[in-house]
Amino acid sequence: MTKSNDLLQGTLDLLILKTLSLEPMHGWAIAQRIHQLSNDVLRVNQSALYPALHRLEHQAWIQAEWGESENNRRAKYYSLTKAGRKRLEAEEQSWDRLSSAVQGVLKAV
Repeated sequence: MTKSNDLLQGTLDLLILKTLSLEPMHGWAIAQRIHQLSNDVLRVNQSALYPALHRLEHQAWIQAEWGESENNRRAKYYSLTKAGRKRLEAEEQSWDRLSSAVQGVLKAV
């Protein structure tokens, strides 16, 4: 993420989990999809993406397997595990509560 687009800690994990809920993807495709779905606002740098993917894999929320990309290159494809789907649901609920609280403050002040 760029300095101007820094997100709360954990937000990148949520975005990755949500993106992978659609289908398995390799790292570059995850970053592109987040960029596309955010209307070109969010850019995920490799220096942030790959540590997040390794952390999520270590927590068993995603799994990886090697496959062939659309460019006929070997790529690691990530997908959600059952535990990852549960974590995504919990994180989405938490995000909804947080964003509602922030909106409440912004509208009140």
